[in-house]
Amino acid sequence: MSGPQCCANPPTLNPNGGAGHVEKLGGLNAYVTGSPDSKLAVLLISDIHGYEAPNLRKLADKVAAAGFYVGVPDFFHGDPYVADGGKPLQEWIKDHGVDKGFEEAKPVIQALKSKGITSIGAAGFCWGAKVVVQLAKREFIQAAVLLHPSFVTVDDIKGVEVPLSILGAEIDRLSPPVLVKEFEEALNAKSGVDSFVKIFPKVAHGWTVRYNVEDETAVKAAEEAHQNLLEWFAKYVK
Repeated sequence: MSGPQCCANPPTLNPNGGAGHVEKLGGLNAYVTGSPDSKLAVLLISDIHGYEAPNLRKLADKVAAAGFYVGVPDFFHGDPYVADGGKPLQEWIKDHGVDKGFEEAKPVIQALKSKGITSIGAAGFCWGAKVVVQLAKREFIQAAVLLHPSFVTVDDIKGVEVPLSILGAEIDRLSPPVLVKEFEEALNAKSGVDSFVKIFPKVAHGWTVRYNVEDETAVKAAEEAHQNLLEWFAKYVK
């Protein structure tokens, strides 16, 4: 359920990037941005490359500009996946399990609530999508977005209890269009849970945060997905 597409176009990490800053959130270092007075929050849960990825922080700032307080926690404790010279991917994944990510997300959400936040959305990218779909089963959050998910199963989708948007890629071996269609069918069979499923043509797994900023077509596709994400949270996190 993980492979070369997870590692394609790795970002050049920047610990000082973005308009926000890093602080502790629920025991984890987190990039936070947006007004601390906002009652609405969005949690962004990264892919294997972690919370210092520039495009991810840029998206966090974009979500913050829409009126949300945004947190991007470091679920990897300073050990994001590094292709060159790091651990083999499968070994790294064993050390950074999505179930552990889910458990560590709980105090992060409590920390947001302790700040006076009354409504929370969460978006997960690749690895992070599995954490978000687990959060969406138990009503920790008010809305969820999965972007090019990894590890997510139809049974996971069947357990979702909050409005869910799934943004998939046409060229995706981890969640290929046929699987995303199964997700859509499972959602359509659920009563009382609103959903939005979209497969973006001519893009590959990771396109929303690992795009080349100099590639106009890639930027446009990523920005379309970002807009869909923002619209979903504007509708349900309020």
